[in-house]
Amino acid sequence: MPIINSLFSWIIKKRIHQIELFMKYPHEVQLELFRNLMAAGAETEWGERYGYEDITTPDQFRERVPISDYNKLKPYIERLRQGEQNLLWNTEVKWFAKSSGTTNDKSKFIPVSNEALEECHYKAGKDMLSIFYNNHPDSTIFNGKGLAMGGSGSITEINNESYYTGDLSAILMQNLPIWAQAKKTPSRSISLMEEWESKIEKMARATLEHDVTSISGVPSWTLVLIKRILELAGKDNLAEVWPNLEVFFHGGVNFDPYRAQFRQLIRTDKMSYMETYNASEGFFGIQDRTDSHDMLLMLDYGIYYEFIPIENIEEENLRTVLLHQVETGKNYAIVISTNGGLWRYLIGDTVKFTSTSPYRIQITGRTRSFINAFGEELIIENADKALTAASEKHGAIVAEYTAAPIYFDGDKKAAHQWLIEFDKAPDDLVAFGHDFDAELKTLNSDYEAKRYKDMVLQPPVIIPVPERTFYNWLKKREKLGGQHKVPRLSNDREYVDDILEMIG
Repeated sequence: MPIINSLFSWIIKKRIHQIELFMKYPHEVQLELFRNLMAAGAETEWGERYGYEDITTPDQFRERVPISDYNKLKPYIERLRQGEQNLLWNTEVKWFAKSSGTTNDKSKFIPVSNEALEECHYKAGKDMLSIFYNNHPDSTIFNGKGLAMGGSGSITEINNESYYTGDLSAILMQNLPIWAQAKKTPSRSISLMEEWESKIEKMARATLEHDVTSISGVPSWTLVLIKRILELAGKDNLAEVWPNLEVFFHGGVNFDPYRAQFRQLIRTDKMSYMETYNASEGFFGIQDRTDSHDMLLMLDYGIYYEFIPIENIEEENLRTVLLHQVETGKNYAIVISTNGGLWRYLIGDTVKFTSTSPYRIQITGRTRSFINAFGEELIIENADKALTAASEKHGAIVAEYTAAPIYFDGDKKAAHQWLIEFDKAPDDLVAFGHDFDAELKTLNSDYEAKRYKDMVLQPPVIIPVPERTFYNWLKKREKLGGQHKVPRLSNDREYVDDILEMIG
C-alpha cells in the first residue's frame, strides 16, 4: 500500500503546475475557454438563435445573450430529456442531475455532458487530492478508504433512448472508474439508497470496520453519520474509530457554524478540513491554503464566469462585470456559461472576493436567502459570523438555525426571530443574544442603523428548539438527504411558523 500511495501522490501532484499557470494567467485562461465555448455553442440550436458563430468578444456575448435561470432553459432541457440533441451543447447529453427545485418546480434537472463530468467534476475531485497532497506531503490517505457522504438518488431511465436522471452524486458514482470505486466506502448500492434513515444505519455499519482516511460530504448530514458511528462503536472520538483519518472535504454550506461540532467529535491534531464549492451546475472553488478558509476560484473547468453586483440584482436589465473587473470585499451573484450547455446561467449563489491575485472567494449566501424586511440587508455570512463569535464567547455550540422577520402588527414591534438548535446551549441565553446582536451590528451597518435605539428593529428574539428539531422538520417535508439544507434566512415566515407549529 505505501507504494500505491506514493504512485498516486506523484501522479496527482503533477496537476499543481497547471493550477499555478491559471493562477498566474487567469484572464488568458478564461478568454481561451470562452472561445472554445463559443465554438461548441455555435453548433447548437441555442447558439444559432443568438448568433454564436459571430460572437468573438465577451462584450458581444453580454450584449447578445440574455441572462438565464432554470425556468428560461427548461423548455430546452425538457426536450433534451426526451432524447433530442444539439439543443444547448454540441455533444450527446444523456445525464441529468436532479437538484432542489425552483418556485415553479419541485426539482430541477441540470444537463450533465461528458465534458462536464470529465473536465469539471472529476477533474475537481483529482484537484482536491492534488492540493491536499501539496499542502500535506507526508499524507497517506491513499493507504485507506475514502468515505463519500453523497446525496441519495438512484439512476432512473427516462425513455428507451437511455437518458438518465439522478442526484449528481449518483451520476458521478455511476461513472467512476474501477480504481476510484475500489478506494471508496461504502458500496455504491448503499451510498445511493433513497430512504435516508436506513441509509445512515447501513453506512455506519458498513464503514465502521474500514480504515477510513478521508471523508467528503455536506457537514450537516456527515455529522448525523458520525454520531451514529460513534454510538455503534461506543466511542466519543472518531479518531479512536479511524486512527488514520486525515481530512474532511466539505461543501454545500458554510462550515463555520459546524466547526466546533466536528472538533468536539474528531479530536486529533492531524485532522484537516478543506472547503469546496460545488453544485449540480458545476464545481467552482477549492480551499488551497491551510491558514485561510477562502477558496481558489478554479478557472479551467470549462466554466466561464461573470458576476452581478448584489445591489443590482433586482434590476430589470441585469449587467454583469467580468473577472478582471471584480473588487475585493463586494458581494456578487455568480453567472456561469458551461461545457454542459448552461448559458449565462444565474446559479443563485453570492460570493465575495478575498483576493484578485490569484482569484479567491468566499460564499456569502444566496440571492434569495437573506432578510431585508426593513432595509437591514442581513445575509447568511453576517449570521454565521455573528453566531460563531457569540458561541465562542459563551462556550456554546450551534447545531442548526433559521431566522425570519417578526413584522409590525398593531403594538407588536418588528424584530428578527431566530430558532436555534444548540448542541451545547449557553449558560446565559440573554447575554448570548446581546452579544449576538452586537456582533451583527459590527458586521452590518444597515442592520446597526435599523437597530438604533430600537426604533425600527427590536433585539433578536432567540428561541432554543429541542434536539433533532430540524432533522424532524426536514423528514416531515420529505427533504432528508445530502442536497437538502436547512434554510438559514427568509423574508417571510413560512419555514419558521411551520417549525414552531411542529414543536408546539
